[in-house]
Amino acid sequence: MKKLMTGLVLGLVFTLSACGSTGTAVTEAPKETKMYTHDLGETDVPMNPENVVVFDWATLDTMVELGVEETVIGVPQTGVPNYLNQFSDEKYTNVGSAKEADFETIAALNPELIIISGRQKDLYDQLAEIAPTLYLNLDYNDYMASVDYNVTTVGEIFGVEDAAEAALTAVHSEVDALVQQTAGMSETALVTLANEGKVSAYGNQSRFGLVYETFGLTNIDPTIEASTHGQTISFEYLLEKNPDYLYVVDRSAVVEGSQSAQALFDNEIMKQTKAAQNNRIVYLTPEYWYIASGGLEAVSQMIAEVANSLK
Repeated sequence: MKKLMTGLVLGLVFTLSACGSTGTAVTEAPKETKMYTHDLGETDVPMNPENVVVFDWATLDTMVELGVEETVIGVPQTGVPNYLNQFSDEKYTNVGSAKEADFETIAALNPELIIISGRQKDLYDQLAEIAPTLYLNLDYNDYMASVDYNVTTVGEIFGVEDAAEAALTAVHSEVDALVQQTAGMSETALVTLANEGKVSAYGNQSRFGLVYETFGLTNIDPTIEASTHGQTISFEYLLEKNPDYLYVVDRSAVVEGSQSAQALFDNEIMKQTKAAQNNRIVYLTPEYWYIASGGLEAVSQMIAEVANSLK
């Protein structure tokens, strides 16, 4: 009788195990999620996702720095920054461009999460129909606070909170060191963007306003309108304002694929400026400043470029 009961028990265990192995009797527990509120709505984000589509280069930058890039399955492979060229590899599915998503391809990937930023703002509703879509953007009114939030959020989602905290501590230490450099400086500065033969200037609370508000340089013209696209200016304006340091972001180099800013600024009017005469026209790396601004590596390099220009 004892042997019979033992046999029945073992048989029942085997049967249950077999049912579990076929997936018909045992269901996988749902993943933990966390609700994130952002400018485009609310997103219930699965924690520790294993297959993610990422449109935002800053987020990809941060994911690499935090060691969670292996979760990425799809990226827009048009205009990949050189320092993130691993995402050009064929193991990543091309999901479109920065402003045009391949919705059919994304749906076929069946991602657990999609992460976007400002360039994909208009695509949010369509992407959210495919998978939970999280909008992470930069607030130019408080640049470093938004960097903190975005990095912390990525750390939470992928379970690497300690790494995110340590990385942010390091970046803030770099900012503090730069502020010590700029403290008490009498020299003025201006950040500009060159694009297709035209020049725009950026002031406080703009795309590049952190140079003044966070890094501590003095804006030569506080009246510049606060805007994402900058205020169109002439070379005569640059000579009139005559900043000690002139910073230039070459948009054409990363959007059109051709560097033109240095040739554009090599003219007789610019040669009369203090910045040109003192070798203080600084050409910033546009991939950090324009394409992936806000990523951990990008921000660190931005700080370093300004710090090195002041030595």
